[in-house]
Amino acid sequence: MNFLSTTAFWFAAVIPVVVLFYLLKRKRVMKVVSSTLLWQKFLAETQANAPFQKLRHNWLLVLQILMLILAILALSRPYFASRTREGSLRVIILDASASMQSTDETPNRFEKARSEALKWIDDLRDQDQMVILQSSGRTEVKQSASGNKAALRRALQSCSVTDSPSRLVDALTLAETLVRDRVGAEVHLFSDGAVGSLSEFENKALNLVYHKVGKRNNNVAVTALDIKANPENPKQRAIYASVFNYSSNVFNSQVELAFNDQLVDSRPVEIGPGQSLPVVFLAPQAEDGNFTVAVPVEDDLKVDNKATLRSLLPQPLKVLMVTGGNPYLQKVLKAMPSVALTTVNGPPGDTKNFDLVVLDGQSPADWPDQNVLAVHAVHTNLFSSWATIEQPPIVDWKNTHPILRYVNFDTVLIREAFKVPAPAWAFSLVDSPQAPLIIAGELNKRRIIWIAFDVTDSNWPLRFSFPIFIANAVDWLNPFAERNSQLVVRAGDPFRVQFEEDLKEVIVIFPDGSQKVEKVEPGKKEMVFGETMKAGLYQVKAGAAGSFFTVNLLDQVESNITPADSLKFGKYTFAEATTLKRANMEIWRWIALGAFLILMVEWWYYHRRTV
Repeated sequence: MNFLSTTAFWFAAVIPVVVLFYLLKRKRVMKVVSSTLLWQKFLAETQANAPFQKLRHNWLLVLQILMLILAILALSRPYFASRTREGSLRVIILDASASMQSTDETPNRFEKARSEALKWIDDLRDQDQMVILQSSGRTEVKQSASGNKAALRRALQSCSVTDSPSRLVDALTLAETLVRDRVGAEVHLFSDGAVGSLSEFENKALNLVYHKVGKRNNNVAVTALDIKANPENPKQRAIYASVFNYSSNVFNSQVELAFNDQLVDSRPVEIGPGQSLPVVFLAPQAEDGNFTVAVPVEDDLKVDNKATLRSLLPQPLKVLMVTGGNPYLQKVLKAMPSVALTTVNGPPGDTKNFDLVVLDGQSPADWPDQNVLAVHAVHTNLFSSWATIEQPPIVDWKNTHPILRYVNFDTVLIREAFKVPAPAWAFSLVDSPQAPLIIAGELNKRRIIWIAFDVTDSNWPLRFSFPIFIANAVDWLNPFAERNSQLVVRAGDPFRVQFEEDLKEVIVIFPDGSQKVEKVEPGKKEMVFGETMKAGLYQVKAGAAGSFFTVNLLDQVESNITPADSLKFGKYTFAEATTLKRANMEIWRWIALGAFLILMVEWWYYHRRTV
């Protein structure tokens, strides 16, 4: 048993004073009281008139001392400590992802979660330790294991909410390593539950306590955004956006398109509860700039109400085709308006002035440094060995990949193909039982698509899927499109800065105007910048050159701010939301009740004797 107010024991000095009153000479003053039974007995038994008399056994004295002891105990607030093992470890995971900015809590979910976590610091005992982790796009250790309450409070106060999606798996993995083999250790997660899949922890005995924050799901979000060239008008850009209504009410408002912060177009939309709506804009573009799609709506989460993409003016794609004669492939490439095609028979020669090289049945000794579409061509740089297979059937293809978008191989027949082992640098797009037939990947910083068979030795050029595949492949291999896609970063993901000249430092300007100087290692021509936790437009100053990139949330899981009542770990394991808080069990109320009962027993006994 422990005591919260030990100073109350000073009142025990009153007990001898009570006893002293029973030893002193009486100076009676007549008073009428409700209970006189014990007082009458006391008067009958005490006849001495000396200053001090012999102390006799007296029930009134016993009751008075007993009630005084009970009162002192009640004032000292005794308690039994919680059953948690002494010296235990608690790992606090504070969710700092974008959904925690929701204002359905006051002032927002993040501050509510932090205030709840601070209470657990207040309850630490002397031998307990705590670890503070912040979880968002990446996991940060704000405070290693410590029992210093001041340091733990400072660590929690240093946490800040971000615009990135949650990657809670990383935080739970770290927490698991910290509590492993620690008896009584606990992991306390303060979150709204918008965390995505946690299936990796299905069979792990993680002692997790989930503290739920959040009240409702009033949110409308831009969940997808993409920009393509308008195939019907090269001077226009097609902006594809998806708007999702996560609230329980019908959303009636506008979807606005802006270019470099100037309003270009606006569309009225109506979206039902739990539904999404695709929106397509066509807009002219005369210079490099930024397209922004926004929904001007008053909801609980503002960070996903708009998204911005950096759009560079398209440049003609210079393609070199090295072929022995393939009219089908040559005709498709010539028909593409963005392609400037050059055809050669024999060695490719110098390819530095081209953006893309197509090798049709040709295997040059020196492989080009550009992105490559290789048709029925093998090289030791690509594969360690190869053989030939006859009439391989197509059994599977990855139609979810951009290269195979709208491509079907149901009726494609092949006479002969190369059989190669699956390389580590690529992934298979089209498969036969014996070997992959089309693979794609990146090798030595260049993208490669490899086709195992001669397309003229198949019926594929006679199918609609052939020109669609070539168009998709050229778009994927287009270095301009690749650079454009690299200018768009999800919040929390790193951005790769590349430069030609030797630099000692690169300056990055954040969306709020602040900037950071990043040092460059000697001899390096690129740098990875990881501080992308806030959405918006970033500017990079690399020597005389400058560039921009945008950071967006664009995450359906994070924008769904419905507070989760439980976290699902795989198929069968759940962590239910709880309001559990460790507390000491005080018993002063029971002691005070005991003193009251003693008084009532004395009152009852008196009335029982006098009735």
